[in-house]
Amino acid sequence: MNTEKNSDYSIKNMYLERGISEEVYAFGEQILADLSERFQKIDENAEYNQLKVLKALQDNQVSEACLLGTTGYGYNDLGRDTLERVYASVFHTEDALVRPQITCGTHALALALMSNLRPGDELLSPVGKPYDTLEEVIGIRPSKGSLQEYGVSYRQVELLSDGSFDYEGIKAAINERTKLVTIQRSKGYQTRPTLSVDKIGELIAFVKAQKPDVICMVDNCYGEFVERTEPSDVGADMVVGSLIKNPGGGLAPIGGYIAGKKECVENAAYRLTSPGLGREVGASLGILSAFYQGLFLAPTVTAGALKGAIFAANIYERLGFRVVPDGQESRHDIIQAVEFGSPEGVIAFCEGIQAAAPIDSHVVPEPWAMPGYDSDVIMAAGAFVSGSSIELSADGPIKPPYAVYFQGGLTWQHAKFGILKSLQSLVDKGIVSKFFP
Repeated sequence: MNTEKNSDYSIKNMYLERGISEEVYAFGEQILADLSERFQKIDENAEYNQLKVLKALQDNQVSEACLLGTTGYGYNDLGRDTLERVYASVFHTEDALVRPQITCGTHALALALMSNLRPGDELLSPVGKPYDTLEEVIGIRPSKGSLQEYGVSYRQVELLSDGSFDYEGIKAAINERTKLVTIQRSKGYQTRPTLSVDKIGELIAFVKAQKPDVICMVDNCYGEFVERTEPSDVGADMVVGSLIKNPGGGLAPIGGYIAGKKECVENAAYRLTSPGLGREVGASLGILSAFYQGLFLAPTVTAGALKGAIFAANIYERLGFRVVPDGQESRHDIIQAVEFGSPEGVIAFCEGIQAAAPIDSHVVPEPWAMPGYDSDVIMAAGAFVSGSSIELSADGPIKPPYAVYFQGGLTWQHAKFGILKSLQSLVDKGIVSKFFP
């Protein structure tokens, strides 16, 4: 008979043994007490989206044979082609391209843009500056092979001071050369609001009213399965994302997707491989099982990450830091921004997240000049899949306003620990010195 005390097995003791102080643990529990209703709604959305994904898998008759891979040219890859039909079903689109040959989210976006724009066309962003790594794709910052080098011009319309769309400015910007409008759902390295699916639908309707044949593309990164609908349900011609974010469920080791109108997707397929070959080639190399299972788990994994983001928002807002979104706002992606106003705050936060990781927890992250960014960036990501931001991770550019961007957590429990560990790091360094009741 086990005679050890029950207290030896308490959750609180597990946190204390892993470096979380009594004060930090108690503060976290105080915050959590007010979040049960919101967490229940997240679970309800996850249940809805789980059934949506399951329906897509069943309707497309996914079989054991679909989990096998191909090599070489990849002709007649049953699993690959079926998976693309599954994605089209999930996103309610005519077609989809889902490939391990799409290396990351930036690659997926570049592919969608470069395959559907031609010399003389103009690209418009009606939501301000895009994510940093797209600046070189577009040519805002000069780079080899940019759209600018191929004669594609670009203009953007800033959001208004309250984060809403400048409809008059957008109307004035649309002209006879405007071929494609790119809408970034998430905030990127900015502290603007993330766009809800409803807001994206309103913007697309307005753009289409000005020029019906314009292509509307949505950068859907970090937003999949947060709501019950996707931008493709409200008029987007293409939705684009990365498989090492939400839809890969933490299992996909690489990959990206483009879902949308058949012509747009076919253009992307021919650009990805070669004219004359298109989607017929591209071996799946034995990773289809991870793609399928990751998609199946994605609604639940996304729900855990979303709970972590809300917990982080409420923790840091209560401590007096500016957070975007705030602790009460509705959520439309899994990213939580926290402004520290100093490099030391950003670095301490990321050190705490890294120390909570299952992989490389002993490593101390440092800012460095990452490719595609205009300033040093610090990234904490002790992940099973390198760079996976559906796993517990945090990053931020070392420049004003010195904001850190937290996301992920394959389980809610891990996200919770990571957030408490980040706070403990700030406490240990004297950046946070008191707790508010």
